[in-house]
Amino acid sequence: MSQVLLVDHRDGVDWVTLNRPDSLNALDPELVDALNDYFGQLQRNRDTRVVVLKGAGKNFCAGLDLKAAMGRRGKQQEPPGVTESLDSQRRIADIVMLMRRCPQPIIALVQGAAAGGGFALALAADVRIAGRTARMNCAFIKLGLGGCDIGTSYFLPRLVGVSVASELILTGRFIGAERALMTGLVSELVEDDQLDAAAQPFVDAMMAASPVGLWLSKECLNMAVDAGSIEQVIAMEDRNQVLCSRSEDFAEGIAAFLEKRKPVYIRR
Repeated sequence: MSQVLLVDHRDGVDWVTLNRPDSLNALDPELVDALNDYFGQLQRNRDTRVVVLKGAGKNFCAGLDLKAAMGRRGKQQEPPGVTESLDSQRRIADIVMLMRRCPQPIIALVQGAAAGGGFALALAADVRIAGRTARMNCAFIKLGLGGCDIGTSYFLPRLVGVSVASELILTGRFIGAERALMTGLVSELVEDDQLDAAAQPFVDAMMAASPVGLWLSKECLNMAVDAGSIEQVIAMEDRNQVLCSRSEDFAEGIAAFLEKRKPVYIRR
């Protein structure tokens, strides 16, 4: 794994750090490739059950590394064509798609800047915890682009409602940590140096669940958000519960409950 992305695997949990602190962890091609590679391999990864995503230094991620991007463009004789530009755009968008498709819950720890693409990474996580310095925005519209990019127009209305989402997307204004907590954009607000500690109870609770139950719960939540009816949601929930009830994990979970002990789930 490239040093721009650090992965510390501990007891079933990957603590993943965007590691370009001198550039506010901005997304350059190397980091984009590393994120795609990392989240792409999670689909069949049974050793990792939970992912905690954070940024090195005082910021989460300042979005696309514009200085590097403009430097590369300045060396080109002609501006990139439509196909090349679309490939580059999709390479970044692929990250959030992979984050949603992977079965592992993702907890984002956000401090300092989470702008543009960095905000999109935070939105694509399942749970967000903010440090008091966290400032998040859809920076795109301030750069002469459309305000909707990298899944932000999908995630934001579902998290905070259409009005607040419209405000953030159409103005590019920042939302601070306290307001983010008030709007439900983040689950908890703590001091920056307490972010890792704040994540631990979430990690512990998720790790206490059966692996298959945790994976199917994330999948069901994803589908329920876009379901056309309650019947579709109930059908998915019923299917998942039947699958779980036929697993060895269910027998262990019931036995542990009756014996008043913690369940011990076998890795498989």
